[in-house]
Amino acid sequence: MPATHEPPAEPLTALVRQEWTAFRSRGRLIALTAATLATILLGLLVGVVNRSTCSEGTVEVPCANDPVGPAGQAVSDQFYFAHQPLGENGSITARMTSMTGTITYPPPAHDEIVPGLVPWAKAGIIVKDGTRQGSSYAALMVTGSHGVRMQYDYVHDTAGRPGGVSASSPRWLRLTRAGDTITGEESTDGAHWTTVGTARLPGLPRTALVGLFATSPGDLTLRPTGLGGSIVESRFTQASAVFDNIALAGDGSGTGSRWSHGSVGEMGHTDWERYHRPPGLVESNGTATVTGSGDIAPLDMVGRHTVEDTLVGLVIGLMMVIVLAVRFGSGGYRPGPTGAGLLGGRVLAAKAVVVGAVTFLAGLVAAGVVLPFGTAVLRANGNAVLAVPALTQVRVVVGVAALLAVAAVLALALGVLFRRTWVAILVAISAVVLPYILGALPILPDGVSEWLLRLTPAAGFAVQQTVREYPQVLSHYAPSAGYFPLPWWAGLAVLCGYAAVALGLGMTRPRRTVAPRSQAEWR
Repeated sequence: MPATHEPPAEPLTALVRQEWTAFRSRGRLIALTAATLATILLGLLVGVVNRSTCSEGTVEVPCANDPVGPAGQAVSDQFYFAHQPLGENGSITARMTSMTGTITYPPPAHDEIVPGLVPWAKAGIIVKDGTRQGSSYAALMVTGSHGVRMQYDYVHDTAGRPGGVSASSPRWLRLTRAGDTITGEESTDGAHWTTVGTARLPGLPRTALVGLFATSPGDLTLRPTGLGGSIVESRFTQASAVFDNIALAGDGSGTGSRWSHGSVGEMGHTDWERYHRPPGLVESNGTATVTGSGDIAPLDMVGRHTVEDTLVGLVIGLMMVIVLAVRFGSGGYRPGPTGAGLLGGRVLAAKAVVVGAVTFLAGLVAAGVVLPFGTAVLRANGNAVLAVPALTQVRVVVGVAALLAVAAVLALALGVLFRRTWVAILVAISAVVLPYILGALPILPDGVSEWLLRLTPAAGFAVQQTVREYPQVLSHYAPSAGYFPLPWWAGLAVLCGYAAVALGLGMTRPRRTVAPRSQAEWR
């Protein structure tokens, strides 16, 4: 019997060109364009329909934007500040003998005002680049439940000794400035000092402000909803601290001068502050009592928009991409000499390259348009949007494009693995989109939502996250509040893992002969 020889395999580049020719039918290009436009238009719609105004007396005005810290992120910078000038070399020392507070309407008795401090209530001494919100600072403080801390430039936090403060157990605090370096020390007796931490504040002016401060963030509670989910609620709190043995030293310091004082950020507008205890500074017999509310920290998400709010259309766009990729995988063929074709591993690889590349480019266009323009529309309508650094926005744009591309490759492979197109579409949407929707809505318990977004392909949605979890910020760190359990790169890696497994199974599946289809048939 004469030997038979299979024709040599075509180069992968030639297969890619063939699959690109097969992909670029009018129907597929229209579907891809529709997915891109859906992502953009729905994102812009969010900015159009959301309008917010604030009141100044009887006049409504656009709400002010949140302050931005030295690193370009949105921050909370609200506290009561008693201050004097301090030159390039100097120090402030103070003894704190008391720290008390008030929590308004805590659960379960929501009609009661009780004494107490929230865990991250703060009072102590601070060096700051003026009174502008978002300016650089370094502070040494006593907290409600986390002992002594040194914090600077909003995101940095160093722990000192644990425990609280009282008249029988006072806390001595000291900040020393040497140029742009600030050193924080604490003591229990004013004689033996322990260094808590050191901060470098580039650009700190020759004359900064130094003094006493007090602040207290909102008390967060969770209201049950759905099947075990929850919605966060915040209540006003206030902190007061008593200082004595206050000493300033160094060149350019205000030693011997009276304290200038006022609030950094808006304060004093609640009924509690108006009719009970207003924020401020009270001096008496060598002591200074400072009362304030707010926080000095990265901004939490409660009541604010994020740039990823403009990506609300991503779910619709992704489902359209999934349908397109499944149909491309289940309906593709490679022409053969007999008018039929063999769908093998090399053809599948070529299809994956094509569908991944085109959806990546479509994702770049969609996210690259909707993120900046959608955010601008939100802000133009008076909405507060958490500021993020420019590089983070670029990462989100590229990440969204990668999410669409990898999800398309996964859907393509499922289209090859399953015999029926509608089954592959249902499986792909159930695996990629449905867990994200269930996790993003306050329906399921937080733990269930977190595991859904760890273990399923929906983990890839983490690429859109711009907010971070900070230990020194009391917030509801759950998917329903916008926090993903995995970092963006890990979430994308989970999705890539599923796509790689599905693609590998599709490549090792026995080849099947597929009858050629008309070029006019878009799928």
